[in-house]
Amino acid sequence: MIEIGSHHQRPASFATPMVYVVDDDAAVLGSLRFLLETDGFAVRTFRNATALLNASGTPGADCYVIDYKMPDINGIELAGRLRQSDSETPVILITGYPDGNISARAAAAGVRDVILKPLLDENLVKRIRHAIQGRRGN
Repeated sequence: MIEIGSHHQRPASFATPMVYVVDDDAAVLGSLRFLLETDGFAVRTFRNATALLNASGTPGADCYVIDYKMPDINGIELAGRLRQSDSETPVILITGYPDGNISARAAAAGVRDVILKPLLDENLVKRIRHAIQGRRGN
């Protein structure tokens, strides 16, 4: 079984929500970090799925934001792997490559939402807040 940082869950009452962002595009990572930190989230970024899966000894994520198309493992496969050891933390998939059945495949892997990359900004922030509130029972 894969061990990841989210195994070490932070208390649900922790004041600053932690969002793990996985994307192979450095510009997207930087933009999402800025957007999310500006909106009050703590952010940890990963350049690929393998980097996230190998992470350990860090505070657990309150939400994952994962790119669909990455060179090592696609976002839906990564979400499925995360579900093996962390079934509680919400996953939001972002993609610039929508196709007809991506939402169905993502839902089967435990993904909460699929968002198109050009429409991230406030839409993403709103969905992350909603996902974390739902998890915390607020």
